[in-house]
Amino acid sequence: MSSKSSSASEQTSIVSPQTTEPQKSVQKIARKPLKKASKSVEKSASAFRTISEVADDLKVQQHVLRFWESKFSQIAPLKRGGGRRYYRPEDVELLKNIHHLLYQEGYTIKGVQKLLHSSRGNLSIRVEAKASAVAETAAAPTTTVSKKEELASMLKELKSMRNLIG
Repeated sequence: MSSKSSSASEQTSIVSPQTTEPQKSVQKIARKPLKKASKSVEKSASAFRTISEVADDLKVQQHVLRFWESKFSQIAPLKRGGGRRYYRPEDVELLKNIHHLLYQEGYTIKGVQKLLHSSRGNLSIRVEAKASAVAETAAAPTTTVSKKEELASMLKELKSMRNLIG
């Protein structure tokens, strides 16, 4: 009996006085942050993109793309189980054009909607034409400067002729 009482006393030393459950030592485990997938793997041009990939590519938040879906009926990504969005290459191109018009050209949502309606959903022609016009005006200042100098020399010559006449 004495052996039973000694083992019972050992068990009571393990049991907490407030509870009847044995105490467990709690160890905090230092967790390492999860690493994001490496972006070194490139998808083919015809591959579908997730909303996060498109958002990262355009440097906008995902909710902005969802908002654009509500404003532009032409944007219609495939939706899989759980509501995941997969953008076709045409959708990505359209989003890039919309992003360009909104952020670089300064159009409003309504303005871009009108452009989409007038161009029947093909904004790439409109954006490319605008980009080529910008490139031409970027080259124009050098010709403008030479024309300005030419006009200044003509004015100087005319003033000297006027002085001779009168």
